[in-house]
Amino acid sequence: MKKKSLLFFLLCFLFSNISVYAQWVKYAGLSSEDVRSLITFENNIYAGTIDKGIYVSSDNGNNWIKTSLNNITVWTFSAIGNTLYAGTDGSGVFQSTNNGSSWTQTSLNNKSVLCLATIGDNIFAGTVFNGIYLSTNKGTSWTQTSINNKQVLAITTLDNNLYAGIAQEGIYKSTNMGTNWIKTSFPGDAWSFAKTDTILFAGTFYGGVYLTTNRGTSWSVVALNGITVYSLAASENNIFAGTYQSGIYLSENRGTNWHEINQGLPVGITVKSIQIKDGFVFAGTEQGVWRRLMSEITGVEILSSDVPINFFLYQNYPNPFNPSTTINFSIPQPSFVYIKVYNVLGNEVAEIVKENKSAGNYSVVFNANNLSSGIYFYHFQAGNFIDSKKFVLIK
Repeated sequence: MKKKSLLFFLLCFLFSNISVYAQWVKYAGLSSEDVRSLITFENNIYAGTIDKGIYVSSDNGNNWIKTSLNNITVWTFSAIGNTLYAGTDGSGVFQSTNNGSSWTQTSLNNKSVLCLATIGDNIFAGTVFNGIYLSTNKGTSWTQTSINNKQVLAITTLDNNLYAGIAQEGIYKSTNMGTNWIKTSFPGDAWSFAKTDTILFAGTFYGGVYLTTNRGTSWSVVALNGITVYSLAASENNIFAGTYQSGIYLSENRGTNWHEINQGLPVGITVKSIQIKDGFVFAGTEQGVWRRLMSEITGVEILSSDVPINFFLYQNYPNPFNPSTTINFSIPQPSFVYIKVYNVLGNEVAEIVKENKSAGNYSVVFNANNLSSGIYFYHFQAGNFIDSKKFVLIK
């Protein structure tokens, strides 16, 4: 009887821990503040808040400490070398060279700075109603660019070109460090940017996500039409979109398909910033910072590029599981890989992987939130190799 009780306790403990890591979780120290911006700098993560200044975490968000720059709204961050910059509401740009222990106000000291971007030692500041300022000496002095008297919502770089989202005017592009600007064909208000390789994504005001593959010559809407996208972040093929009152969406194939990843987040939450660090995804919201393991929500993760000898499908772990489990597989040559899930009646209920993979050892997390308890089979095919294994979902 004692053995059965112990087994039951261990299973409950295991499942409760799986549940924690299968959803967004909020940690102590930054749980109620309105977080507008996030950045990873010198292996710390910094959070800029509305009216409460800057917080820093040195342990991946488990704990947060307020820095000396407090009682101020911080809209944005950027960095050059060992210098961290913060754009504020009404007090311009501050800089820190000691990981946020102390802050110095730069000569751009009386503007509301919504966005920052850097190219080399040059830093660009997008302001409310005063256009874009440029510092060529790491913030010592600033000059106004030819974009002036405009509200700059977002700014980014791609291949040493600058892109600026201008309120009610779309996106402008500069190929000469802000000296001249050309209005692109972008049709709406760009509130956020992200990039992967040569693809630039733009999040809009009630217009969803757009992308350009030709450096801004043309733009196409890809998803989330009718939704305001406050924040974007990219990691390889994965694009995260933080929205107004709709949480977070993810595309695992560079914007082609999207799905919600809101498990654990309050209904109707607004996500104003997203940061990826050390295998975690961080979401800055009006209800503090939330964190989630990236591996459980972004599909296939390569474990090793060492070429295995044989094709192999491993038994999932844990098994039984609730609601997430990990499946590892090895392929000795480049192959198109399928992993599908079937119920005991032979009906397909989920598709986990469907993509070309190079030779290597891989891991994928399967989340069965939408399935009921029971016995299932996961079917693996890579080239001509086929294998299946049984797993058990207990809720």
